[in-house]
Amino acid sequence: MTAKDQRVAVLMGTKDGAAFIGEQLQSLLAQSWPRVDLWVSDDGSTDATVATVEAWRSRWNKGSLTLVEGPRKGFAANFRSMIIDPRIDADYYAFCDQDDVWEPDRLESAIRWMEGEDMETPLLFCSRTATISEAGAPAGYSPLFRRPPSFRNALVQSIAGGNTMLFNRRARELLAKASARTDFVSHDWWAYLIVTAAGGKVRYEPRPLVRYRQHAANLVGANVSWKARLSRLGRLFKGQFATWTDSNLRGLAVNRDLIARDAALCLRLFIRARKGGIFRRFSLLGKSGVYRQTLMGTLGLYLAFLSRRI
Repeated sequence: MTAKDQRVAVLMGTKDGAAFIGEQLQSLLAQSWPRVDLWVSDDGSTDATVATVEAWRSRWNKGSLTLVEGPRKGFAANFRSMIIDPRIDADYYAFCDQDDVWEPDRLESAIRWMEGEDMETPLLFCSRTATISEAGAPAGYSPLFRRPPSFRNALVQSIAGGNTMLFNRRARELLAKASARTDFVSHDWWAYLIVTAAGGKVRYEPRPLVRYRQHAANLVGANVSWKARLSRLGRLFKGQFATWTDSNLRGLAVNRDLIARDAALCLRLFIRARKGGIFRRFSLLGKSGVYRQTLMGTLGLYLAFLSRRI
């Protein structure tokens, strides 16, 4: 089998996406990687989404196109259903939203990086995004992160959208095993967390490979402006991050057998740091080595941690 005979399974979650899904499907068809099997899990659309996907069957010449019914329990559960679906088999896997536009080398760029790595290691590729308006006009970029991806970062921050992620077979096996045991807040944060916890490798690509469409119907907004970033810091201090962290920690607890030794040590220190007095919390948090990608983000993390908001 030559490199370009390897198959990518694109996992697309849909719900009432008829307005933009055609443009997304066109960008998938324009991918430079030749073998792409498209799996669409529709989560109860009441518009023309399903009909649009069905109409694309005759045009999809890269591989198979499979439409399945989602669990109708929200976007995270929809992606979880595809992560654990044993019918989906490929060499690589990519998450996909219904209303973005992919750059033509979105898949190939990730695969080329993976070809230089040990394929027995769980590998996850993600990237920065360019944001577009509902009409498709440029609207900015997601933050450019410079610190290395790691479990110590993943414990307190999701650095990239699932719509930018591609992972290899080993990472999919790992994610499927972990996700069969628990639900999660968001598939992108969960993927980053589990792959790094198990000693896998993550590549963050600074070049935007996805145009993320920002509009009122988005479930999770792009973090592209100072207003948006301040809003996220506000959620940190209001305790929403604490709720998300609780969920992530519960998920890690039922998957402790998958966690590498170094990550397990960091995790124990982080859990202990969430309890006790202020000086103990500060000391243990420092020893754990957790960090966010920016200095301001890390300072905000420490302040929120010490005030028991995370």
